[in-house]
Amino acid sequence: MPKPALVSIHLYPVKSIAGSGPGEAVVEPWGLAGDRRWLLVDAEHRQITQRPQPTLALARAEGLPGGGLRLTAPGMAPLTVEVPGSVETVPVEVWKDQVEAVPAGEAAAEWFSRYLGVECRLVHLDAPEKRRPIAPEYCEPGETVSFADGFPLLLTTTSSLDALNSLIAQGDHADEGPLPMSRFRPNVVVDGTAPWAEDEWRRIRIGEVVFQVAKPSARCVVTTTDQHTAERGKEPLRTLARHRRFGDRLVFGQNLIPRGVGTIRVGDPFEILD
Repeated sequence: MPKPALVSIHLYPVKSIAGSGPGEAVVEPWGLAGDRRWLLVDAEHRQITQRPQPTLALARAEGLPGGGLRLTAPGMAPLTVEVPGSVETVPVEVWKDQVEAVPAGEAAAEWFSRYLGVECRLVHLDAPEKRRPIAPEYCEPGETVSFADGFPLLLTTTSSLDALNSLIAQGDHADEGPLPMSRFRPNVVVDGTAPWAEDEWRRIRIGEVVFQVAKPSARCVVTTTDQHTAERGKEPLRTLARHRRFGDRLVFGQNLIPRGVGTIRVGDPFEILD
């Protein structure tokens, strides 16, 4: 087995739409620089994700220098969005959290409203160091997170995906497999570890940065969404329900909290500390 190493990095500038796979990324206390700093909200300022809107998978956001975006989507002209200059915030709802965010311009609201066919607008997380705390039972006082589901980073492993795909191949919906890693929308993917070994990790190091392994990642209907077609199936939730049920949650991958800052790069060594 090869030495464990980081094999890919993934950034999603806008929560729930496609992002990019850079060769390196800066780790900040609240996540990778540029990751999930933007969010779509509905008319009541509640988050919009792929759960009710699977066609978000077909939209793509490219992060620009300075924090802006270049947006593309089928049937839409590309749009460049600058970081809002206003410091006036509005409260938005991310799961059960109330988070202050800065609305982007009307052009972005019109672009996404036209694409999704529902009223919505784009908002920006202007001050991630203070806007949204991590659940206190998993972190140190004062630690925060971006618009990610609950933790700064998500880690998955190639060996566990291979094991999951083997289980899918033995099930009732084998024709849906094998599934690509994109179904799970990780930030970092590690190769060279044993399948499901991540269940036992408590602290790890990727390159120069140490991370706390906070808790397993509970999976939802987004994982059943083909990220290239927006079509939905039964897998991997059907197989996770049979083989990866932790209490009332179906899990794949691990949530991470940085215990330092620095730059990680594809090819960096991976080490289990505890």
